[in-house]
Amino acid sequence: MNSFETEHQLTINGEQYHIHSLKGLGDKAKRLPFSLKVLLENLLRNEDGVNIKEQDIQALLNWDSKAKPSSEVAFTPARVVMQDFTGVPAIVDLAAMRDAMEKLGGDPAKINPLSPAELVIDHSVQVDGYGNDGAFDLNAKLEYERNKERYEFLRWGQTAFDNLKVVPPATGIVHQVNLEYLARVVFNEDSNGKKFAYPDTLVGTDSHTTMINGLGVLGWGVGGIEAEAAMLGQPISLLIPQVVGMKLNGRLPEGTTATDLVLTVTEMLRNHGVVGKFVEFYGDGLADLPLADRATIANMAPEYGATCGIFPIDDETINYLRLTNRDEKHLKVIEDYAKHQGLWRNDGDEANYTDTLELKLDDVVPSLAGPKRPQDRIALDKAGEVIGQHLKGFQDERMERRDKSDIEQARIESEGPTTNPDEPVDEAQFMGAAKVKFKGQEFELNDGACVIAAITSCTNTSNPSVILAAGLVARKAKQLGIDVKPWVKTSLAPGSQVVTDYLEKADLMDDLEALGFNLVGYGCTTCIGNSGPLATEISDAIQKHKLVVSSILSGNRNFEGRIHQDVKMNFLASPPLVVAYAIAGRTDIDVYNEPLAQDKNGNDIYLKNIWPSVSEVNELVQKTVTKEMFEKSYANVYEGDSRWQKIQIPNGKLYDWNDESTYIKKAPFFDGMKVEPPGVPTIEGARCLAKLGDSVTTDHISPAGAIKADAPAGLYLQEKGVEKAQFNSYGSRRGNHEVMMRGTFANVRLKNLLAPGTEGGVTRTQPENDLASIYDAAMEYQKNETPLIILAGKEYGTGSSRDWAAKGSLLLGVKAVVAQSYERIHRSNLIGMGVLPLQFKDGESYESLGLTGQEQFDIEGLYDKTDEVSVIATNAEGKKVSFSADVRIDTPKEWDYYKHGGILQYVLRNMLD
Repeated sequence: MNSFETEHQLTINGEQYHIHSLKGLGDKAKRLPFSLKVLLENLLRNEDGVNIKEQDIQALLNWDSKAKPSSEVAFTPARVVMQDFTGVPAIVDLAAMRDAMEKLGGDPAKINPLSPAELVIDHSVQVDGYGNDGAFDLNAKLEYERNKERYEFLRWGQTAFDNLKVVPPATGIVHQVNLEYLARVVFNEDSNGKKFAYPDTLVGTDSHTTMINGLGVLGWGVGGIEAEAAMLGQPISLLIPQVVGMKLNGRLPEGTTATDLVLTVTEMLRNHGVVGKFVEFYGDGLADLPLADRATIANMAPEYGATCGIFPIDDETINYLRLTNRDEKHLKVIEDYAKHQGLWRNDGDEANYTDTLELKLDDVVPSLAGPKRPQDRIALDKAGEVIGQHLKGFQDERMERRDKSDIEQARIESEGPTTNPDEPVDEAQFMGAAKVKFKGQEFELNDGACVIAAITSCTNTSNPSVILAAGLVARKAKQLGIDVKPWVKTSLAPGSQVVTDYLEKADLMDDLEALGFNLVGYGCTTCIGNSGPLATEISDAIQKHKLVVSSILSGNRNFEGRIHQDVKMNFLASPPLVVAYAIAGRTDIDVYNEPLAQDKNGNDIYLKNIWPSVSEVNELVQKTVTKEMFEKSYANVYEGDSRWQKIQIPNGKLYDWNDESTYIKKAPFFDGMKVEPPGVPTIEGARCLAKLGDSVTTDHISPAGAIKADAPAGLYLQEKGVEKAQFNSYGSRRGNHEVMMRGTFANVRLKNLLAPGTEGGVTRTQPENDLASIYDAAMEYQKNETPLIILAGKEYGTGSSRDWAAKGSLLLGVKAVVAQSYERIHRSNLIGMGVLPLQFKDGESYESLGLTGQEQFDIEGLYDKTDEVSVIATNAEGKKVSFSADVRIDTPKEWDYYKHGGILQYVLRNMLD
């Protein structure tokens, strides 16, 4: 049905395409931002009188750019993309849904993706081998050994579910494969003898799904739970957002890179405040902004907090699609369709925006960001001073937390027992510096040392200019006879095989390898925490001497505890700067005025001596990056290598669960599920499991990296007979809820204010006030049928769209979170798992209310579609603190999910009808 008579036929390539034209909707549609035009077409095409009604479309047409979002609409994405860390639990849930459907008397075959779902296995490779020619093969071998059960399961899913395609390991990272191959920009399909054209739209189970916005494709990251619902035909519920326009003018100056631009954009937008908003880039500066640079900016939308960061379609879009071997006939469809719909960028275009910002590209300066957050940009000319200040802060913190027994133990280990235990200990001897013997060399490792330098995928490796610039830096360094410092773990993990093709064509691979930047794999490595182990000698020195060391990576995430457990400071930088800092071997250096190294004659070598010019880089890009490379790399994209093809595929539409598996377990979310929904729950007598500060990320809540042997997840795996060397990572074991619930709140850098002075997954049980692991405490509370809450500060749940941050919270028994504010995806995920997100009133917090976290909590006034509730906190003496909190269930559809106990239960019950 269509209330606006927008159905139209558009002739392209001599053929008739059925479209929903925006032209007949007048100036209201014409003045909408690009992203809202795409959303408008989506509503027009999917209007059904139930999920999408005439008044929904009217609300979008009458969009008030300045008003607070209040009108809910249902977005129906054309497809879903997944990576394996988040995709495996999604397929596990779908398999468990089939079992539940059969148990409830329904047809399991109904559980199937109804729109294209594409999963790219890219998050499972770890950097074990590095710095040599055999690194890639070793890492691939270990990847298959560690992930055999997961890959068997995914191959089963590829055959058992319709509309699901799996891109095998060692092909590339999901965002780059999406950009270079999967993206349609405009869907062009046949149905019942008719041709249809409509915008390519998507959601993905990775927060950096927004990278595709660089191509003019509207999409963003969602939790795996929402993605599963989208695959099963459920629209994504959202409030019509505010749209911030960012005007770009000018050109990037000499010496700067796309990475410097994106760090500047991230800082500006995060400071402006765009959480929950769409960001749209416009202005004459786009004319000279390559598609690869646009994709780099779009990739970082989660870092600046926006739902998406989108660019319009223009000549540069078409040029990129042509370069990446898209069909010429389809390119004509994209161009003609976009021009007809007003989705094509013309000089001087400016829509009606909520707010506007302007950035003159000429003002961008070389930068990096860190040491904990991607929005904390540091101008390169100030980096030595600023990083030195951060380093001093960490050193001061170390001294405040020092424990003389630790120092004494270190002294004993190095010198043997003292004859005079009261003799003063020289703390400096044991803290901040260490003598290390490694690979036949002896050197001193100090605070500030850079121990990881990674050209890692996602943000930058889709961009030939910065990758080739890194190669040129390596070439110049090699020519001067300088090398990286011996303590630096170096790696090159491109986002697609095209990257190594053009590096080899440019004759730069040998130069990168000479400095230790050998290929380690195609996929997400250091940025997700798959940095692999540091050499034992380096790690032991860091731990024994409590060194404050750093990493530098060309990625997008540098949150605490994410990159490596031994590394406290992490910095984001362009690939050429990654090489430069690896040569320096430290991050607390003034790279403009201090030498990076000395050549074989003892001459000082500075950054300016090895930095390539823009013209040098551009000339190399033009010579080496060709259409034929993309044609070759994606010719057999779904086939995989011999290892993939040898994997045995289980049979059957229902999965045969293996009780002994430590990777794949039947999801427990449907256990005991009834046909009738449970309704709005009652939360009484709750205890606080964790009291957390500001900017607690989904990495803090559900880490993706290494599993510690003495952590609850490590102990569980050992009980199951898994040796420490085979632990793999939390991310790789997301198909096993037993591991993941034990890993919830297990980040080694988590600071739970209920247990001051501790780091990691530690809490104090109430009312006993005993110290315990968060997992053990949660299990004890469950025995006593005590519900749990989390108290938190601002921006709770920032970072990756990690559904296990919500799933794990639920399985620990958390019924509600009370925070000052939420990041969009995590709030949605909490509701999707039946966990209540509450928000302190403006100006209030657990501090202002005097909440210690040791109280009992009752939540009163929680009814269907209520806006606020009363929370009564009662301490041990019976004193009560009562406060109002906003219920952050923002849409009617979200209330439906919450009343059903979660989004998957809602979908399953609807499918039973």
